[in-house]
Amino acid sequence: MATTTAILLLRQGTNRSRNAAIMINFPTSGATLSHIQRASWSSSGAGGVLRSFSSASSSPSGMSKGEETSPSTTSPQAISPDQNSSDHIIPSILELSKAKLSTLVVSTASFGFLAAGGPISWPTLAACCAGTALCSSSASTWNQIFEVERDTKMKRTAHRPLVKGTISPANAKLLGTMTGVTGGTVLLYGTDPITAMLGVGNIALYSGLYTYLKPRSEINTWVGAVVGAIPPVMGWTAAGGSPLDTEALLMGSTLFLWQFPHFFALSWMHRIDYGRGGFQMVPVNDIQTKGDRTAGLIMRYTGYLSTVPILSTVLDVTSPMFAIEGIALNAYAFYVAKQFDNERSNSNARKVFLTSLWYLPSFMVLFILHSKTWKNEEKLDDENAKEEWNALLKKWISDVRSKGKELCVHEVVISKTAAEEQNSYGDDKEGVTNGGNKCPVMFSKSTAKSSVEVAKKTAAVAANATKGIEVEKQ
Repeated sequence: MATTTAILLLRQGTNRSRNAAIMINFPTSGATLSHIQRASWSSSGAGGVLRSFSSASSSPSGMSKGEETSPSTTSPQAISPDQNSSDHIIPSILELSKAKLSTLVVSTASFGFLAAGGPISWPTLAACCAGTALCSSSASTWNQIFEVERDTKMKRTAHRPLVKGTISPANAKLLGTMTGVTGGTVLLYGTDPITAMLGVGNIALYSGLYTYLKPRSEINTWVGAVVGAIPPVMGWTAAGGSPLDTEALLMGSTLFLWQFPHFFALSWMHRIDYGRGGFQMVPVNDIQTKGDRTAGLIMRYTGYLSTVPILSTVLDVTSPMFAIEGIALNAYAFYVAKQFDNERSNSNARKVFLTSLWYLPSFMVLFILHSKTWKNEEKLDDENAKEEWNALLKKWISDVRSKGKELCVHEVVISKTAAEEQNSYGDDKEGVTNGGNKCPVMFSKSTAKSSVEVAKKTAAVAANATKGIEVEKQ
């Protein structure tokens, strides 16, 4: 609702500006026309087009004093497609909101929510996603409002709406305010006060402290990493958890650590542009040392990140298989990080950056698949789990785990060994069936019981065999 209202207001302001421009009569000689065109384009970012039209209409004919001409020699000015055209409002709003970044933020919040296990409250998940998206939009909009002057100096931000003048600062402030208020409200009434507080607090942290520090201190990257670590915690609290739960801390730490290889690689590729904008980034100040600090930080935080799957297994948050798969996942991340350490080229930095893009969703999916909360059969057998969507999600997770079981090497070895033992010692067929479920991917209560039974039988057989050997020796 808030976004729709903002769009209508932006369209109304756009039409007024366009109509005012069309009503202005310009000389065909082009002298004053070029003057006004220069004025409209030279206004740096902050509503340049609207201000230029306002100043141009200060005299009845839209020209400065002494330059009026007869109406018969005038013709209306053609409107540039970049100058507040209503066709550009939606793209401009998406650009102000940093839609792609907001999508990533929402995905991490959903990750935190789903990691809490089933049954899932779909209305609460929808409120969490919508509120998070609106808060992210607000933070990004205010960030661009405050940085518009610096954005005009950088090539990678020269297309932003405030720089081009497709949206005025007043309308951008309206959008930032409405999305922030609406996002906080949706989180408050759709989830819980803690999630709402985290969402609104993240707006202030990103558009406030982080934006303030960017041209002043390299520590801005660490503050920005905190901003990125909060959304999965928001998802967890929206699902009913506490921000101090082990799972929440692990997910938040993952997002915090992940951002350093991701952003340092990105800022290395754009180090000259960041320097042009006056931002204090590590790669900007690392040019003279040829990237020593940047490469060192990428290697260091990649190492820290590789410990998370092992730590989550030790803390009994995920199954042991997550630690095994984490080794493979982080081995490649180490490989590309080492390539950049050996040769600090943009090409190698891009490899680190692209790796980070598929690393994060892979990590999130594996974390959920191996999460112990999804393996609690009592929770999955809850009456609410019989709802259609919960049943479908449960079935999907079960199917994925079954597929992983089929592809798992040590699962095949364990199943074969168990079958041979049971054939040797005459165990029943049920043991053979259950023996194949000892892979950590498929670990559950029934699996635990069958595994214990098999272990007891194996221990008993071994004990009897040992006694027989001792008797023979005697």
